[in-house]
Amino acid sequence: MGILALAADERVKDVHLSDDALCVDLMDGRSITVPLVWYPRLLNATAQQRDNWTICGGGYGIHWEDLDEDLSTEGILRGAPAPFKV
Repeated sequence: MGILALAADERVKDVHLSDDALCVDLMDGRSITVPLVWYPRLLNATAQQRDNWTICGGGYGIHWEDLDEDLSTEGILRGAPAPFKV
C-alpha cells in the first residue's frame, strides 16, 4: 500500500496580527496561530509597528525592523515562545 506524502513548505506566505494573536500563513497552505503573549515585543507594539514586517531568512523567518524582533517558522511550529528576559 502506497502513501502519498505532500512536501511541507514552511516558508512564510503572509502574516496577520490581531490584538491577541499572531497568525502566519505558510506556502503549503497551513496557518499557524499563536498567542501574542508569547512575544512581548509584539504584544506591546503599536499596530503600525506590528504591520511593519518583512519576510527574511530565505522565506523561513519574519522580521520587525521597528521592534528588532525576528521569528522563525521553525520556532513557531515548535511552539517556542520568546525567551523570558528579566
